[in-house]
Amino acid sequence: MTELLWGKEPARTRGPKPAITLAEIAAAGIAIADAEGLDAVSMQRVADDLPVTKMALYRYVPGKTELVAVMSDLAMGKPPERPDGPWRETLHTWAHDLYDGFTRHPWLLQSTIGRRPLGPNELTWMEQGLAGLTDTGLTGGEQLDAILVVTSHVRNIAQQSTTFPGHSTGLTEEDMQRSFAEILSTEAARFPRLVAAMRTSAGSENQGLEFGLQRILDGLDLLISSRVAVPDGIETLPVDRRR
Repeated sequence: MTELLWGKEPARTRGPKPAITLAEIAAAGIAIADAEGLDAVSMQRVADDLPVTKMALYRYVPGKTELVAVMSDLAMGKPPERPDGPWRETLHTWAHDLYDGFTRHPWLLQSTIGRRPLGPNELTWMEQGLAGLTDTGLTGGEQLDAILVVTSHVRNIAQQSTTFPGHSTGLTEEDMQRSFAEILSTEAARFPRLVAAMRTSAGSENQGLEFGLQRILDGLDLLISSRVAVPDGIETLPVDRRR
């Protein structure tokens, strides 16, 4: 699988010239997943949209697992080029770019979880996220953990706010809010704190994305500031809090 992800297709010394490329096969799979969901992707469905038979596809990719891996890296694409800036601004923009990618291809939320080989595009996303943290004083492990925490938050909000093809309830966000308000209007005595909170709430899932992201960045800011405030090689003395 790793060889396929990194464009190292096995050399063919016999047989006719390939009629199609792995990228074209993956693009066909992406189109199906975008329209109908990841469950709709199969070797047969992809073959139906291409000038090859199902059996011929196996000359290019061993099966659906490998196909989805290639599809995922292709759909992730490379992160947008952004100018260098302060670490907080850089990581904030990076998180929103990642969110946009997940909402363009909701099935990526399913295909990019668990232990699996990573392709060049996904690693480029990680590289760009780490670039903003390089000179912050955080250790390599802390930088990786920071990216993990930000990514987890982005994934969670995208999961909550995205309608998955093939699993749609037909409800819009406005429909959900209206239904929620109707329930609470008749059950106010049962959920008083929830009703009180809803009265002063005026936002969307994206507000949750921004709120959580800013709190994560606040925490990183405190940690980074503590590292900058104490030069390397200087020991800090314990504070006598009795004074």
